[in-house]
Amino acid sequence: MYLLLFVLALLGAAAAGIRYCIVFPRQPFMGPLPPLTDQDRDLAQRLEAHVYAIASVPHNVAHLDELEKVARYIEGQIRAAGLTPVPQIYEVENGIQVRNIEVVQEPADPHAATPCYVIGAHYDAPDDCPGANDNGTGVAALLELMRLVAASPPKRARLRLVFFVNEEQPYGHTELMGSWQYANKLASAEENVAGMMALETLGFFSDEPGSQRFPSPFGHVYPDKGNFVAFVALPGTRTFLHKSIAAFRRHAAFPAIGGLAPGFVEGIDLSDHWSFNQFGYPALMVTDTAPFRNPHYHEPTDTPESVDYSSLARITLGLAAMTRELVDGKP
Repeated sequence: MYLLLFVLALLGAAAAGIRYCIVFPRQPFMGPLPPLTDQDRDLAQRLEAHVYAIASVPHNVAHLDELEKVARYIEGQIRAAGLTPVPQIYEVENGIQVRNIEVVQEPADPHAATPCYVIGAHYDAPDDCPGANDNGTGVAALLELMRLVAASPPKRARLRLVFFVNEEQPYGHTELMGSWQYANKLASAEENVAGMMALETLGFFSDEPGSQRFPSPFGHVYPDKGNFVAFVALPGTRTFLHKSIAAFRRHAAFPAIGGLAPGFVEGIDLSDHWSFNQFGYPALMVTDTAPFRNPHYHEPTDTPESVDYSSLARITLGLAAMTRELVDGKP
């Protein structure tokens, strides 16, 4: 009897843990994607142009001139949208200076409470890789999300769109990450960050069975086709995770899954949301799951030709509509 009760208790704890970590339904949109609209096709072309401009050659501190070209491109695109880029400059080693680039939109109602949402993407690439998917796609999506939401100010929350430097090694998970520098700045200013979202590797998809793998034990729960986008959260982010993925699913006819796990689970904290989590902010990553799907991850073959721009366009439109819900305080 005691053994049976013990087993039942273990099963109950396991069920509760799964329920806590996984956003249900696991993948609500199924079946063929709707035909591309003219807006989808136009956006896909714009995204492709960004990725080619940003991620055709390696760009990081070891390739400093190319990193600077990418930063100037981002600043030019911000100005072209009628907005103002604000740099956050800091020094790494040997006197080398790098910068984050932010755009801030204040709420239309000056008397409203001012929670802040941060949506960011890192613009450096790993090692000697062009970094088209990692993370040209995230930067391209953020540029177009910025353009889509720029027409009207947010109603109830401050929106910070940030292009981070130095997410990749040797700076990842250190205080020299651009996102760590930025999160530290917000914490020092006592900013009320309601949620942070990192756009990370968003352009590789496959309908082939077995094209997707997961860190244990999530492979027993989620599908094995790499045709979805994932909202991946760190502890302390469950409410923001559910709110974000629900808003995305309302607007995007594209498969999306969501889950939460501690950082020691493989791949869970491999982006700029890690930095914000260090300061106690709710933080998540939106991703195609990168090394769990894409054979070009951190390889010289991560080129613009490998990106699925139609899927990236669908995701970007969903993210833009989701962002509008968050900052307008609805539904």
